[in-house]
Amino acid sequence: MSGRVVPYYCPYCGEEDLRPYEPEGDSDVAVPHGDARGAVSLRGGWHCRDCTRVFTLKHHGMAVPVISVPPTGGESPSYPEE
Repeated sequence: MSGRVVPYYCPYCGEEDLRPYEPEGDSDVAVPHGDARGAVSLRGGWHCRDCTRVFTLKHHGMAVPVISVPPTGGESPSYPEE
């Protein structure tokens, strides 16, 4: 798998003029207002040249689908008559 996920458009403005963004010097930026997450890494980020925002993408993995199985045995559910 590639080390960088490539977006096709900016998630903020929808434009497609994106360039890879690597910060110069320190790669971490403090989150304002004392957020518990601390610092956010911009390494591997993207710069939208239309709205000038810088963002990153992160793949969290694959989710296991939830399958509902009806209960076995017992009585079938009853529904009120109309």
